Parts: sequence; structure tokens; C-alpha cells
Amino acid sequence: MTNKFPFLIALIALVAFSCQSADDGWKKLIVDDGISGWKVLGGQGLYNVENGEVIGTTKGTSNTFLATEVPYENFILELEVLVDPKMNSGIQFRSNQNAKGAVNGYQAEIDPSERAWSGGLYDESRRGWLYPLTLNESGRKAFKNNQWNKYRIEAYQNNVQIWVNNVMTTHFQDSMATTGFIALQVHGVGTSEEEGLQVKWRNIRLKEQIELKDLSEPLQGVQLINLSQSQTGG
Repeated sequence: MTNKFPFLIALIALVAFSCQSADDGWKKLIVDDGISGWKVLGGQGLYNVENGEVIGTTKGTSNTFLATEVPYENFILELEVLVDPKMNSGIQFRSNQNAKGAVNGYQAEIDPSERAWSGGLYDESRRGWLYPLTLNESGRKAFKNNQWNKYRIEAYQNNVQIWVNNVMTTHFQDSMATTGFIALQVHGVGTSEEEGLQVKWRNIRLKEQIELKDLSEPLQGVQLINLSQSQTGG
């Protein structure tokens, strides 16, 4: 008689793994080829979804944003991005619109230029650069032009960490904004020759209900910038 126990054990393990994978807390923010749950803010940039990829196309001089309709507070966001080296882009998080309709808030930079500040932290329409990559020379080498790059943004209470291709680029603490929408930026352009450039995002997923222990261990030697103390008088 054939011993069926090894088969049964393998089957049980497979089912258990499948259940764990389906219930690991991650959720997709783009489902199929639609942008249900998202809205376009700002300028004239164009967005469409093909084969699960969000495609942003430059048009006009103003920045445009594809933003989630609901805000997020504490989370880990992961996605991949492929950008034309001749344009600039970014990933907004904990962001809002001010009284004039302008988008403001944290932005994980996408910068394929020679400056190479991809993964730095910019404060859109508010304070400007918070974590330029003059603070992290090794982080400047993480982003690769003309290929897909993986971003991981970790936001928990006053902690913000950004990783590009598994390299920590930003290590930051701040208490100005702790909630807001997530958005994909198509940067405004200044000339007609710059119109029609594209940036693509894919595999956009989010995990909420996180704790401090869920944040990645900071890389040794990456400088921490803490603005929380100055805002609280500490």
C-alpha cells in the first residue's frame, strides 16, 4: 500500500501557505485596468492603465497627480516605477489639497537626472527639500535609469523611511503630517518638446495596521534627520 502521508503533509502545508499569503495584510491599489478609488488633481497630465500598469504622460506646465480617494496614516507602500530619463516624477504620501487646490505633502522623489536624488524626500508646495541626497551619497546610486525600480515607503507615526531597490535613501522623522492621500505625480513641463514623455508604475500595493516593529532596520551610516523635536520645542 502506497504511503499517502507525505502527500497529505505537503498538501496541508501548501494550503496553509496559500492562506497565509492571501491574508498577509497587503492589498493592491490598482485592480485590473481601472483607476477606481483614484482621482486626478492639478494640471493637464494624462493617466491610463494598461495591463495593470499606470501610465502617466506629460502635458502642460502644472504638476498633475493621480490620488487615492481615501487617506492613509500608518502604512508600508511598495511599487515599481519606470520613467523616461528626460522627465521628473514622484510619489506623494500623507498629502492633501490646500484651500487653493494645490497638492501639498511628502513626496518620494523620482529623479533620473544627473543629480540622482531618487528616493529623497521633498515637501510638495510647502517646505521644499527635507531629505536631499546630499545627505546620503550611497543612496544616489540606488536608482537605475531605463529599468524598473522598486520603491518601498514606510510611514509610521513620525517615522518616514524610503528604500529604492532595497537601498535606504531617506531616514526621517517629522510630525507635521501623519495622514493624507497617496498620489502618483506627472511633473509639469516647460516646452512642447517635453510633452508626451511617460512614467509607469506597477505592482502598487499597501499594508496598513502596522507597528513600529514592522519598519525595516535602518542601514548603518544613513543619517537620521529629525524635525519632530524642533516642531515640539524639544
